Amino acid sequence: MKVVISLGGSVVNPSEPDVDFVKKMSTMLSKLSKNVELLIVCGGGVAARKYAHAIQKLGNNFLADEAAILATHQNAIFVSSALPNSVFCKDFDDARKMHENGKIPIMGGTVPGITTDDDAVLLAELVGAKRVVNLSNVDAIYDSDPKTNPNAKKFEKMKHDELIALATGGDKRRAGENFVFTLLACKLAARSNIELHFVNGRNLEEAEAAILGKKHSGTVVN
Repeated sequence: MKVVISLGGSVVNPSEPDVDFVKKMSTMLSKLSKNVELLIVCGGGVAARKYAHAIQKLGNNFLADEAAILATHQNAIFVSSALPNSVFCKDFDDARKMHENGKIPIMGGTVPGITTDDDAVLLAELVGAKRVVNLSNVDAIYDSDPKTNPNAKKFEKMKHDELIALATGGDKRRAGENFVFTLLACKLAARSNIELHFVNGRNLEEAEAAILGKKHSGTVVN
């Protein structure tokens, strides 16, 4: 079984690189990798948002994207340094080759205008993975922001078209923006019928259950 993990920068680098957590997460992932073919795409988190927003104020969204991509690469290298049998990869072709060689490829972002959500689903398409697990600082998909709306509805299960409808209003294609999952990533997952799991990545029990396709308290989209 092949599983692509979209690993939010906020999970491994909430305000600074969390060494203790990444060690624990790596132990869990290393154990799972004996039975699951893992591929990982890291987001940029706080560092990406800070640089992206600063450069956006200077009027250049392309360079804002490039700065955010560099932050994702730093997080990917950070995770790779802790996870045995993993290797940092700069692009899809390198990740595919490393995967075929039995390694755990860990990517960051790739090109401006494309988020790591998009990259994770594209990587799943490339290698034929039918499950993408989104590990972030949000525990599920909601119909509105639960941080500002205490009555936000949590979804346990959704169809791809329902997720696409929800993402349509929130995807501004700007580096550093917080999306449930980008509209492009939702559409890519739908076209290839890739199952999506959304859980709080800081909860390693939930993360493990989602990677294995077992019941968890987050959201499943198929």
